[in-house]
Amino acid sequence: MNTQKVAITMPKDLLAAVDAISREKGISRSRFISLTIEEKIASERDRTLKEAYDRVFSDDSIIKEQLDTAHWFQQAETKEGQEW
Repeated sequence: MNTQKVAITMPKDLLAAVDAISREKGISRSRFISLTIEEKIASERDRTLKEAYDRVFSDDSIIKEQLDTAHWFQQAETKEGQEW
C-alpha cells in the first residue's frame, strides 16, 4: 500500500480513546485511524448512492415506466429470456 504521513490535531480525550481501542485491537494508532476513515468513506459512498437511487425511483414517470415494463413481461407469451 502506498502511504503518506499526515499531521492532524484532535482533542486529547479523542486521542486517548483512539489509543485505547487500537491497543485493545492490537493494531497501531495509524492503522486504527486509517480503518476508521475507510469505513466512514464507504458509509458516505453508500449513503450517496442510496440518495441517488431514492431520487431516481421517487420520480413518478420512472415508477410508471417500471410498472409498465413489469406488466408487459407478465403478459408475454413466453418466459424465455426472463430467467432473472
